[in-house]
Amino acid sequence: MPANACSRLKESAEFAGVIDQFEPPDSGVLPLVVRAPGVKLRGMKTIGLIGSGHIGSQLARLAIKSGYEVLLSNSRGPETLAGLVSELGPKARAGTIAEAASAGDLVVVTVPLKAYRAAPVEPLAGKIVVDTGNYYPQRDGHIAELDSQRMTSAQLLQAHLPTSKVVKAFNHLHAADLTEHAQPAGSENRRALAVAGDDADAKAEVGRLIDEFGFDTVDVGPLSESWRIEPGTPGYGPRRNATELRADLAAARRPAPT
Repeated sequence: MPANACSRLKESAEFAGVIDQFEPPDSGVLPLVVRAPGVKLRGMKTIGLIGSGHIGSQLARLAIKSGYEVLLSNSRGPETLAGLVSELGPKARAGTIAEAASAGDLVVVTVPLKAYRAAPVEPLAGKIVVDTGNYYPQRDGHIAELDSQRMTSAQLLQAHLPTSKVVKAFNHLHAADLTEHAQPAGSENRRALAVAGDDADAKAEVGRLIDEFGFDTVDVGPLSESWRIEPGTPGYGPRRNATELRADLAAARRPAPT
């Protein structure tokens, strides 16, 4: 990462902690470990969720615990989310996918990859969009751009949302871990989560949100490098602190394209 990009990332995140760097093999990317202060994102009140299954519902719980409002949506309609909304309380409400996209100051797309086109382009223009998806051909069908490695799954969503700022995050842990592994900033052996994105400021904002939710952050680099934390890589699944996750990212090897 160029020095000026690193400088912008520091400024936008208002860092109060430590930045560590490493250089993965065969890559010019310099991921950063981000320990951002526990300050609410500037001007952000509502998190929209496109998809409210295992990961989406857990992120809603963390968001509400951190003081945000959430607008939940799914493909089956808001009436199917009544039970979850009741559990989450007054800071949660359900709506259509279009309503979640419009209302969210930041929007999470957490649907099976085959349904990524459900994310509406216009209401998400200019917004940070967090992508939690993973490619499983046995579920999603074969996608030529991914099988040939012309794109990562996050780049596929970014191509669909050309005016949004897509950040890959929350894709490499079990849903239950989101609430069970969260710890206050500065905790010994705190779990780290990976982020990737092409917009440095958007990554910094998501890094701060992850810190609020209870995790350290390791920056993988641009979306093109997000394969380092996809299914089958060392960091996908196990609990890792920042040092361990950096090592896993460096050890990742991409299989031959098909």
